[in-house]
Amino acid sequence: MQLSNFERLVQLADEVFASKNDPDQLDVNQEVIERLKRIHPATVSEFDDGDGPVAWVLVIPTTTELMNQFIENRISEKELFDLTPTDTTYNALYLCAALVLAEYRGKGIAKQLTLNAVESIRKNHPLKVLFVWVFTKEGDLLSDSIACLTSLPLLKR
Repeated sequence: MQLSNFERLVQLADEVFASKNDPDQLDVNQEVIERLKRIHPATVSEFDDGDGPVAWVLVIPTTTELMNQFIENRISEKELFDLTPTDTTYNALYLCAALVLAEYRGKGIAKQLTLNAVESIRKNHPLKVLFVWVFTKEGDLLSDSIACLTSLPLLKR
């Protein structure tokens, strides 16, 4: 039986991030998604081709204090999420995850979803910096591109 796009994205997330085996990573579930949407509705984005999602992008607005702790490896990704308050002014944006099914890569989908999220969050928060924990060459290239296109500095863990 062929997997749905949703199931394939979940499988891809497990392959790339292996978050189920790493207690320091954020294991995204429905509860996490609901809290992210309370932080800001643009934190979770997807592109649906009509047969279900083919791309997901996750960003986490936070404070520069928490960003610095994360970049310096003093807190984990999970702690970054847990410690980020839901009702404050955010000035840092964590480029958490971008997943695109193989046959949709190279079309700019993740870039556009991320740019839309940054633009939407900037309407409510004075973002000053982006940061990322890179897992793949593609993620590294995407984060560099987003930094360039948004004119925001990028810090890497």
